[in-house]
Amino acid sequence: MHEKILILDFGSQYTQLIARRVRELNIYSEIVPYNKIPELADYKAVILSGSPFSVTDPKALQVDLDKLIGKKPVLGVCYGAQYIAQKLGGSVQRSEKREYGKANLGTVKRDPFLKGIKKGSQVWMSHGDTIFEIPKGFKVLAGTESIPVAAFKAENKTFDQPVYCIQFHPEVTHSIDGKKLLKNFLVDIAGCTPSWTPASFVGQTIAELKEKIGDEKVIMGLSGGVDSTVAAELLNRAIGKNLTCIFVDNGLLRKDEFEEVLESYNGMGLNVIGVDAKKRFWDELKGESDPEKKRKIIGRVFIEVFESEANKLEGIEWLGQGTIYPDVIESVSVHGPSVTIKSHHNVGGLPDLLNLKIIEPLRSLFKDEVRKVGRELGIPDAINGRHPFPGPGLAIRILGDITPEKVTLLQEADAIFINNLKKHNLYNEVWQAGVILLPVQSVGVMGDERTYEQAVALRAVNSMDGMTAEWSKLPYEFLGTVSSEIINNVRGINRVVYDISTKPPATIEWE
Repeated sequence: MHEKILILDFGSQYTQLIARRVRELNIYSEIVPYNKIPELADYKAVILSGSPFSVTDPKALQVDLDKLIGKKPVLGVCYGAQYIAQKLGGSVQRSEKREYGKANLGTVKRDPFLKGIKKGSQVWMSHGDTIFEIPKGFKVLAGTESIPVAAFKAENKTFDQPVYCIQFHPEVTHSIDGKKLLKNFLVDIAGCTPSWTPASFVGQTIAELKEKIGDEKVIMGLSGGVDSTVAAELLNRAIGKNLTCIFVDNGLLRKDEFEEVLESYNGMGLNVIGVDAKKRFWDELKGESDPEKKRKIIGRVFIEVFESEANKLEGIEWLGQGTIYPDVIESVSVHGPSVTIKSHHNVGGLPDLLNLKIIEPLRSLFKDEVRKVGRELGIPDAINGRHPFPGPGLAIRILGDITPEKVTLLQEADAIFINNLKKHNLYNEVWQAGVILLPVQSVGVMGDERTYEQAVALRAVNSMDGMTAEWSKLPYEFLGTVSSEIINNVRGINRVVYDISTKPPATIEWE
């Protein structure tokens, strides 16, 4: 088993970034709510995250430091640092103004924690409290022009294990030496060995799957996306013919996607059953315009189709799923399960419906890590490098009711957009892209004739994980080429617009 770092989450928007940065150092990390501290014997060190709360608030999130301090090396980040300072006898007070943004370390004392970090190093501040006095037995290591205590530590003999604290966020890219700081703490101070790699994950996971599943059989639904495909390939390498995959054509996939993905799966040696259920989905969706109802219909019909296919098989004991780590974190959030989980993800009734156990090979990985594992497994780039695609497919990119004619119209326009992104070497520069069919008709002129046809919106965004997103700055010439090609080749569309909304306040998808 690999060494693990425990990250206690106090609700910071940056907590996932801490986990990512630690893993980028090839050290495995886990995020756990601040009030659910596990057995520390399994961990090499503990990091206390930031928080939107103030330690001076009577309702501030509380953790029992006696379970942590002296037991394992501890790093407090922002709220974590302030909490340690206050609880151990220091002084923390509300700042007259919120300290937010870039700052520079004005003083940097010699210490293994700050190895390679020089005076003037840029850091990122985001806090409303300031540490005015550190506890007895602690020592200031660094400050900025406005903050005398930007980093401090417990003196060597104060506790049995090191304690370091920082008032800034090393996990964000604005903290130039943040990754170096984390490495100093984890490797030089906590003694971690950077051995967690895609190759080691693959080897360990396949061995664990073999042991857990044995000779039992697994069924798994595939979507054509990277998560389910990588999970299926891991299972395939572990149990081979005892894995049966089902790929459903719900009539809402991209142009020719069902045939192309099915061919890729067969080329990978996966045991895949392709199910053409287009008409069933279209019939069930007929006349429905409400986005949430469309999602629920798609989720229900998928379960019905999957159940029907599963009942044709004998001896199935397990249901494989492509769950990834952000889904796991979401379900144990500091603030409780999110109320914003969209209903098309709600196919959790399948295990009970089919009386199956769940196996989730990717539940410890972030999206970018899934792709790295996919490359390690040799999964074709056509799948491993695919943009994220919504579970309900084109149904939420067709605003209003769904008809086969609208699906075809959107598929043709979408294919032109995506193919041009690939042709102009822009596909890998964009995190997600697609076309939205608008419930709008506009007047146009083609030749000597006036037209009254559909409008579509192009959507392309850049993001790390979909939580926030910036619209992609695609070249005007490229957008002009795509617009002309769609209008000239897709009968029924006479207007193309480009969506330049960020998330938030907009969402990536329109529904």
